[in-house]
Amino acid sequence: MAGNRRTAGLTKSRFGVVAFVGRPNAGKSTLLNRILGQKVSIVSEKPQTTRNRIVGILNDPRGQIAILDTPGIHKPLHKLNVRMMDHVRSSLAEADVVALIVDATESFGRGDEFAIDLLRSVGAGSPAGTRSAEGPAATPAKRIAILNKIDQLRKEKLLPMMQRYGATELFDEIVPVSAINGEGVDELVNLLFQIVAPGEPLYSREDYTTQPERFFAAEIVREKLLQHTGDELPYTTAVAVERWEEEEKKNLIKIYATIVVERESQKPIVIGKRGDMVKRIGTESRLELESILGAKVFLDLHVAVHERWRDDPRFLGELDWPLGE
Repeated sequence: MAGNRRTAGLTKSRFGVVAFVGRPNAGKSTLLNRILGQKVSIVSEKPQTTRNRIVGILNDPRGQIAILDTPGIHKPLHKLNVRMMDHVRSSLAEADVVALIVDATESFGRGDEFAIDLLRSVGAGSPAGTRSAEGPAATPAKRIAILNKIDQLRKEKLLPMMQRYGATELFDEIVPVSAINGEGVDELVNLLFQIVAPGEPLYSREDYTTQPERFFAAEIVREKLLQHTGDELPYTTAVAVERWEEEEKKNLIKIYATIVVERESQKPIVIGKRGDMVKRIGTESRLELESILGAKVFLDLHVAVHERWRDDPRFLGELDWPLGE
């Protein structure tokens, strides 16, 4: 149809992959959700909330950008953490643009040095950039520093921080934003579309993420779990969806999931007195899933103990989903 035909003089559609990387709690997931205008990545004040790589898809008249939300950069202590850092490194290798998200309210420290060193060693010279039918060209990824949470920062402290990151000579651009209130986010998106090369969308224009609903449901339950038990169980819980049943005629989705803890003594924390905690987690998760999935949800939660789940490759594999499309 004529309305879909590109003509000379019109701006070509652009496409690119942007990797959001940074220390835990820098606000990567919050920024991704803000850019997309909808929730695709769970958010918590607890470090290491993001354990997998979440692909958010930004569709715009200018083109399409795939944003990779990655786990926080840290030194791994368990097989789980090793997998998390593998997700970071694979995202760096695939990106046309590497965006280091920085919590501007935190003083620069050894964790920031570790993140910068990782970008120097992995990000520099990555064969990314312009894509064509023959595959990606050997063009180094562009690198930008995104200074987040500027709504909580006194303005006179922002310039010295921008100068510090500029002095690394690692970044092509330094962008201050607030993922919470949206300040600077439109400017960031404009910059990303300027950087990425002309190209056709890789994903359907109707999609805004690649993660399966089954995985997203487990993440929503884990988000509520972190909100209510994170002070006592910050890293030791996981959520696995065991069964997923859809009854189209009733517009009903039945989800059977297991909350996994590491020790028997942790079960009462999740269950609560007379089951009130797990009921609260289940109710909040069900209501949010119903609003997102557009269907009635029956959510059945159980609690189980797996003492070494963070070092069990088979169990960790069951928690993952294919990283490709």
